[in-house]
Amino acid sequence: MPARLVLRQNRKRRLEQGHPWVYQSEVQHVDGSIQPGDIVDIVNHQGVFLARGYANPQSQIIARVMAYQPDATIDASFLTRRVEQAWAYRQRFLPGITSCRAVYGEADFLPGLIVDKYEDVLVVQVLSYGMERLLPAIQEALVQVFQPRGILLRNDVPVRRLEGLPLEKRVLYGEVPPVVEIIENGLTFEVDVFEGQKTGYFFDQRENRAAIRPIVQTGTSGEGGAEVLECFCHTGSFTVHALHYGARHVTAVDISESAIEVAKRNVARNGFAGGVDFVVANAFDHLRSEEQAGRKYDVVILDPPAFAKSRHAVESACRGYKEINLRALKLIRDHGYLVTASCSFHVSPDRFQAVVLDAAFDAHKIVRLVHWAGAGKDHPEIAGVDEGHYLKFAIYEVTSR
Repeated sequence: MPARLVLRQNRKRRLEQGHPWVYQSEVQHVDGSIQPGDIVDIVNHQGVFLARGYANPQSQIIARVMAYQPDATIDASFLTRRVEQAWAYRQRFLPGITSCRAVYGEADFLPGLIVDKYEDVLVVQVLSYGMERLLPAIQEALVQVFQPRGILLRNDVPVRRLEGLPLEKRVLYGEVPPVVEIIENGLTFEVDVFEGQKTGYFFDQRENRAAIRPIVQTGTSGEGGAEVLECFCHTGSFTVHALHYGARHVTAVDISESAIEVAKRNVARNGFAGGVDFVVANAFDHLRSEEQAGRKYDVVILDPPAFAKSRHAVESACRGYKEINLRALKLIRDHGYLVTASCSFHVSPDRFQAVVLDAAFDAHKIVRLVHWAGAGKDHPEIAGVDEGHYLKFAIYEVTSR
């Protein structure tokens, strides 16, 4: 029989509401001994079974839920069923999809496991000790469900250290080319799966990239496509979409010269060699210099990396968000559009919207919200699990006051 985690009587009933984590502070005592990665049963203070999961007594998250059935056996066949269910979900809501986030950890009832599917290559992140122990069975499940050409482990994320795990990057199965070509919204993108940020590409903005179509088709003059500035362009995904949807010209800015080189190739491979200026620069500095030069745009897109990595960084992050949005708003022609995002989990949706409103006040602008969204359909959220609600994406119409 597995060891048991007996939870405190006066805890919040988060687990019963679907939250998949148990914190050390919620545990009254442990029946039996546990080692990192062991399967445990989780019971309430009366001994009533609540869930089965894996434990890590060295982590603040002492247990992560894998199943809600007392007879569940966590083995290769169990993992295969879970991966099949995750993939069926994507096929239902994203029919015909060939590249996407195929497994999204806790939201797919596989806590600590991320699988991004780049056509026939899988890039995997194992973020917890329990999943690390299950890696051979995970590999078996992924091969059975996807028959991939290769599987790459991108276990080079610092969060693994919190679980007592080493950082590593290696080919787990088959062959993995350094660059994979994917299709998104009918467009082609190059992905560096070995060295690119996270697992190489940001699938969470797929639907949001498509959402810019109506605002770039025509400029504020009503004639021709929009003139667009994209800051933090990374490898050019929003830039390529803007050009595809009819933008007249895009200025794409990123501080990384290597990212700009990939962006150039992505623009060219989609047939948009003209109509783009690429700028290697700090986005804050570039926005400031554009303002000083009196430049104006129909659309400004801001898709920065996370400014707040912890709760302690929220205030400084909000100052950063306010500054870039304030600068951007000053560059937008009347009846143009601000496209702005935050992927900082610790900055709540209400706080982010308040920051934009604050920036609009200081810029003497009125902003009208025309689109609000989170991550795409391949990043589902379990209700009540706030940790899954990290991406905020908004499109505002901008007018002067």
